[in-house]
Amino acid sequence: MSIVCRADISKSTNFQLKHNFTIFKDGKLVFMTVSNKGDAQYEIPMARSSDTGEYECTVEAGGKTKSSNSLHVWVTGMTKPILTAEKKEVLEGEVVKLRCELPEEVPPLYFLFRKIKMNSTPKEKLVFEPYRNFSVVEFSVEEGDNILQFDCFGRRNVKLEFESSEYSNKTLVTVREPFIKPTLNAKPSSNITEGDRIQFECSTVVARMHDIEIILQKNRTILNSIVYKYVHEYSVRDEKLLKYSAVATLEDSGEYLCKVEQGRASKTTKLNVVVSELFPKPILAASMSKLDENKELTLSCSISGFRKANFSILRKNSNGDIWLKNSRNLTMRVNVNDTGSYICKAEVKGIVKESRPVRINVYAPVSKPTLSVVSGLPEVVLGKPLRLICRSVMGTPPITFTFYKGNNEVKKVVINDTYATFLDENIRPNDKRGYKCDARNNHSSGMKTSNILNVTVIVPIRNASLGSIPYGEVEDGSETAFLCSVKEGSWPIHFRIFRKTDRDVLLFEKSENADRVVWRKEAMSREDMGTYYCMASNRANVDVKSHPITISVILAAWQKGIIAAFVLISIAGAAALALWWFLCKKKKAKGPSMEMSGSALATNLTSEKLTRQHNDGDYYTGSSYIEDSENHMKSTDESNAPEQKGTETVYSEIRKS
Repeated sequence: MSIVCRADISKSTNFQLKHNFTIFKDGKLVFMTVSNKGDAQYEIPMARSSDTGEYECTVEAGGKTKSSNSLHVWVTGMTKPILTAEKKEVLEGEVVKLRCELPEEVPPLYFLFRKIKMNSTPKEKLVFEPYRNFSVVEFSVEEGDNILQFDCFGRRNVKLEFESSEYSNKTLVTVREPFIKPTLNAKPSSNITEGDRIQFECSTVVARMHDIEIILQKNRTILNSIVYKYVHEYSVRDEKLLKYSAVATLEDSGEYLCKVEQGRASKTTKLNVVVSELFPKPILAASMSKLDENKELTLSCSISGFRKANFSILRKNSNGDIWLKNSRNLTMRVNVNDTGSYICKAEVKGIVKESRPVRINVYAPVSKPTLSVVSGLPEVVLGKPLRLICRSVMGTPPITFTFYKGNNEVKKVVINDTYATFLDENIRPNDKRGYKCDARNNHSSGMKTSNILNVTVIVPIRNASLGSIPYGEVEDGSETAFLCSVKEGSWPIHFRIFRKTDRDVLLFEKSENADRVVWRKEAMSREDMGTYYCMASNRANVDVKSHPITISVILAAWQKGIIAAFVLISIAGAAALALWWFLCKKKKAKGPSMEMSGSALATNLTSEKLTRQHNDGDYYTGSSYIEDSENHMKSTDESNAPEQKGTETVYSEIRKS
């Protein structure tokens, strides 16, 4: 095949021009030449499918370059592959190594190998070779392979299409057996009665080989095996034998497998064995399966239609069965510790069979149950659940516990323990119904009932408040009453009164079987000014704090009077001094006439004084009213009225914060 590139260039007649020709295949340089002629030719001596592709050429002359259009060339067909085998004769379990080559073909290539066996579908293997034009594979030789044929062919991908070569030459490989298929026999027969001895023989004939293993197994359990490490070379065919014997039991019925292995080679033979029953399994019967302690129990062992056997009665135990008696019958007086599973065994001709276990339950009566609160004290906080526990110290489980609230059944439970619990989430403030519980088991004595448990419902404190008499402003030195009260809460209630400074100071603390408490502070001083609050708590263990109140300490009335009198005296003294100065100055100015006036003035003053002395009984010094704690005015008589005693009057006068 030739690829020709021509250049059509215009030039003068005598002008010589050199042409640089370059030819590309699929973008890769495959040919280059320099010529004075106007064409160049790329020769391919023997076209192959690998020469398929897109060709184009480029011409450079006189500093100018031109490229041709691409030309698609399709070369059909591939060379015939050559197949060779490493060995012409192999043994079962070995492998056949094959080499398939596509001479003069260029990778990447695909190789398909085939293993052809008579009356069987060929087995294939596909191998991709990206960098070489040959491939090597291995086929294993399996049991039953005799004369094998192998061939191969090649394939390549051209423009997203596959092109395949013709099949190679066929290569013949002969297979020899390393050993014959084993034989498996059972003596005296494959049908046998339990109690008789059965012997298995597994044999094969081997060629000159080594490391032959013979295995006898039932299901997936290996019963016996033997390995022959070496077979003498002079012994062309040598028989190898494996034996296994046992006393037949019913469990020995089934399929047995004899397997011979050497390397990868393996051959098997199967044999089905049937073991007939000599006698059926014994049956253990109990007079009672559930009974009270100290009652009598009888166990009897028997075989249906068979009487001549050696019997024994045992009790099942995790550390090994406990023998009780070599007999078909056993009578005993039971206690709680005799609860468990019992079996009997029967032996005939060395065959021992075991009965199905019989469960015996011995019950002790339940004791009178005790009902209590899990937390300890018989009380519950309102809003929280109450957990009760009913316990019967004696009694064999399972025990049926029944809980009652009042006369209503609220829970029944069967449990394998000596106690049960009940959670009551429906607690109400005035719940006066008591709790009780019953316990019973399978003992004939019947049910036992606990004592009634009365549970106290503790109502948490709600809405604490603090008040005082007088409220807000208090006279210095006077008495003040503080009242701390709650809206709701179970007694006793613990009251505390605090005054806030740079820290909270506890002033008063007391527990009362009441919803309020009064604390009297006898003499208030200016140091007692500040903010007060109280806290209340009970067995619900929740501290409730009141809103604070502010107390201001002011001057008392007599202190105000002293201050007022001092001010008035000071003013009167100043006025008298001013009058005296004025009179003295006037006297110096008028002389004798002033003396007369002064005498007249003295006479008038004397007369006025006498008149005032006559009306002295109507004169009242000081204030005739006082202020009460509500800033209302009261008369002096009213304020001197006898004081009412008792807490009711005190409470009516308190403003609550």
